[in-house]
Amino acid sequence: MIKRRQFIKTSASVAAGLGIGIPSLFGNESKTFANNRPNIQKRNFHSDAVEKTILRMKNVIRDPELSLLFENCFPNTLDTTVKFSMKNGNPDTFVITGDIDAMWLRDSSAQVWPYLPLINEDPKLEKLIEGVVRRQTECILIDSYANAFNNGPTGSDWESDITEMKPELHERKWEIDSLCYPIRLAYHYWKKSGNTSVFDEKWQSAMKLILKTFREQQRFSGKGPYSFMRVTEFATDTCPGKGWGNPAKPNGLICSSFRPSDDATTYLYLIPSNYFAVVSLRQLSEIFNDVLSQKEFSKECDELASEVENALASFAVDSHLDYGDILAFEADGFGNSLYMDDANVPSLLSLPYLGAISTENPLYQRTRKFILSEDNPWFWKGEAAEGIGGPHVGEFYIWPMAIIMRALTSTDSKEIAKCLSMLKYTHAETGFMHETFHKDNPEDFTRSWFAWANTLFGELILKVNDEHPELLAKVY
Repeated sequence: MIKRRQFIKTSASVAAGLGIGIPSLFGNESKTFANNRPNIQKRNFHSDAVEKTILRMKNVIRDPELSLLFENCFPNTLDTTVKFSMKNGNPDTFVITGDIDAMWLRDSSAQVWPYLPLINEDPKLEKLIEGVVRRQTECILIDSYANAFNNGPTGSDWESDITEMKPELHERKWEIDSLCYPIRLAYHYWKKSGNTSVFDEKWQSAMKLILKTFREQQRFSGKGPYSFMRVTEFATDTCPGKGWGNPAKPNGLICSSFRPSDDATTYLYLIPSNYFAVVSLRQLSEIFNDVLSQKEFSKECDELASEVENALASFAVDSHLDYGDILAFEADGFGNSLYMDDANVPSLLSLPYLGAISTENPLYQRTRKFILSEDNPWFWKGEAAEGIGGPHVGEFYIWPMAIIMRALTSTDSKEIAKCLSMLKYTHAETGFMHETFHKDNPEDFTRSWFAWANTLFGELILKVNDEHPELLAKVY
């Protein structure tokens, strides 16, 4: 099994020979780019609605290579990562990330997200996503501080981590967004399907545990129960401060020991994740008020959302020497801010995508200008492409996810077209998105099987078709 930190750098010419990730499932393993979906009998799940969408889009996308990329990427989560069954009379869906046989609360939510618009056309697909919501509920009740889970009490390669590990956990890194994504998925699943059966007693208990965890990590009454250390050669893979993180002055924001990249935060107040928490808490409040008629808990969610929102107004914005008032990536409550952005979502770039801020907001526009410039220490311009990376893989490696997110949050058709072109020319003839690629050489990439990036690309193409169909009528 490939651990999350043991990423593999390889080239397209040797990927199939090494048997990395999903190429071993392909019917066509040659270097020539083609339809590289697994053979039908090896696919994990079939959705009529997804297959109809693929056929429809093949008639819309004029660029043959973009069309094949969509055909490969959009169904990748269903083809290769979902394990669906019935458990105690209810749907149950375990979703691995790809080349890591574990379920991240964040990744699993994001991987099935692009299929939500199709669930009313496909009862099987609707049950699959209901199963994800129910499995995530089980995971949160096991440990609200964990980011990744096994499919049962199988143990983990990270059992030696200095934290409260359990056999059901793959990894126990505290990340705010790990609890936001399940709320986002459940909320929008309800809005689309009308099914409220997922909001049962277990789900309610899990949501109340989320609120408790967020409150603990405001750290008004001490540091809380969570700490984490790991024996590792990667400084970003363990928490400073003997496992508690660097000092932070309580101010209403929620501490996050790790980022969505699974890298440790420098300053504990991770600004994009706190914005995401505000959105999620308001969604939770709506469910408990409108569906469950639990007015008191609904009010508690709203009150915490307002606390975090007010603290963001005071501590998230700082004056940059060259860009004026922009959003910091992290802060510590003492007046220190970290100026950067990371490719993983939530990021500063992704805030409009998550419903946290308007794309037209001048504060966001100034921040966007900064993070898409070389003044952002993790933004790279190279011979192959330009885009945001991050410490998780290191210098000079661009994340396709960040290029996709740039397009998803843009209203400029020229910028979106530029992103489509970069994505087309950097998949290294594999037909899939990767975790990262070198800014000067797309064939030097990490993770040949990374389902989140694949389905996110599919989501982008569908959005472009809805809002800028003329961009799919050209060849890049």
